[in-house]
Amino acid sequence: MEIGSLFQPNLLQQDYEPQIMAYYFKQYQNLSMNFHHHNLTEIMYVISGECFVELKLANGVTDRVELKKGEFILLDGNVPHRLIVDEIACRMLNVEFHFTKRQDIFPSMKELAEKEESFAALVRFQGPYLLLADPDELYHVLKSLVLELDNQYSEDGAMARILFMQLLIRISRLWEQSKEGQPQTNYYIKKCIEYLQHNYDRQIRVKEIAAHVNLHVGYLQRIFKSVTGSTITEYLTSLRMEKAKMLLLRTDSPIIDISEYVGMGSRQHFHSLFKQYTGWTPVTYRNSVDKQRFKYKPVIIHDS
Repeated sequence: MEIGSLFQPNLLQQDYEPQIMAYYFKQYQNLSMNFHHHNLTEIMYVISGECFVELKLANGVTDRVELKKGEFILLDGNVPHRLIVDEIACRMLNVEFHFTKRQDIFPSMKELAEKEESFAALVRFQGPYLLLADPDELYHVLKSLVLELDNQYSEDGAMARILFMQLLIRISRLWEQSKEGQPQTNYYIKKCIEYLQHNYDRQIRVKEIAAHVNLHVGYLQRIFKSVTGSTITEYLTSLRMEKAKMLLLRTDSPIIDISEYVGMGSRQHFHSLFKQYTGWTPVTYRNSVDKQRFKYKPVIIHDS
């Protein structure tokens, strides 16, 4: 038995697995398709340009949805629709899939929903489509999925399955955030923190971080302080010191190496900051703290 709809309660009651039926990049211009439908759920992601998707709904009404760069529509199975592109070229990435009874050891949609409440809520959604804006996270997963499928010539490989599960979770969390009306400020702070987490091991400046998130340095510093309670420099120091604590307790790496691992080439400066942050020198901390009680606790931002 095949299920073409993602918004289908049966996915929460029985063990189904996803099966990708089609995936492709395509650029359109001056196009007006005829209405068509298929027993597949479809993701239409706009990489560049803009387009319109018209849908014939169950009540006989035709809905017209505009899609711009970085936006995508999650279109449920068997919904009549057509794509319209004007003179501005539109480049898209499409993935089409349905669900079949589980045949192997990979988690089913039911088991995924049991572990990820946002996905369970997505499956329970009652509607023909969702329109969402992507903060760049989803596209990278989509592109990785398509490249993996191209490389292995099969949708049944382990990596493809894992990437598709990740794709569904990211879509469901993105939808959850859109429902909550998450402030745009928090989006910039999240991107800023991600940049710090990926680059704490080297020398970075605030203006470099601001350029990464496309904000003025002064404005970024103000909103970062208001949301986290710390300056960017304080947050970076905290991140580095927590990493250093972990390495001191869980590895035998020399302290000079740990200093470099956390982006502080100067051992003297590292000693000074570590003692200021913890009250201990690195050597004393490594020798004196009960390792069994140590638990790494990252700094967490709470939504306002």
